[in-house]
Amino acid sequence: MSLDVLRLPGATNRIAPVEPRLALLFCFALLTAGCALASFALACATPFAAYAVIAAAMLPLPAALLVVTAAWLVNQAIGFGVLAYPHTVNTLLWGLAISIAALAATIASNAVLHALPRAASPLALVLALAGAYGAYEIALFAFTPTLGGAGAFTVAIISRLGLLNAVWLVALVAFCAAWRFAGNFRARHAAS
Repeated sequence: MSLDVLRLPGATNRIAPVEPRLALLFCFALLTAGCALASFALACATPFAAYAVIAAAMLPLPAALLVVTAAWLVNQAIGFGVLAYPHTVNTLLWGLAISIAALAATIASNAVLHALPRAASPLALVLALAGAYGAYEIALFAFTPTLGGAGAFTVAIISRLGLLNAVWLVALVAFCAAWRFAGNFRARHAAS
């Protein structure tokens, strides 16, 4: 099967570490691997807003939603299968709330990136992260009247998680830049 079927018309290409036809596969691998790492290291503090920005910057919205959903599934599989999250209705419902919040963050990030000029500027990514993180936290907070947990929405906790998402975004963008640099380096040496 040719990978040309993964060609994604309409991708924003703000972060382009690979050819457009490989963007979906690359983003899927990057975010699911990152999610596995974050799930083991951070458990409930997986940086879904940062993932949403990366996905929205690389892919059209339907593909970005698919990749973020895959990252959420990895997070839940690790949480319930390895980290022994309690198998309660409340925990399951919080897992679904996190998926809704991650998808809201992806939609918000996509909207911000489409509202800004096409250039891959750090400011565009910062604004997309602000929109994504705001949407993520608002969506989660909307579930607290039913599921509880409003005490986790203090300024200190929200700030710490916002900083965590910013650090992850910088790391993911740096990884994408390094991957692109390595690919260009290999291509130049193969041509010479």
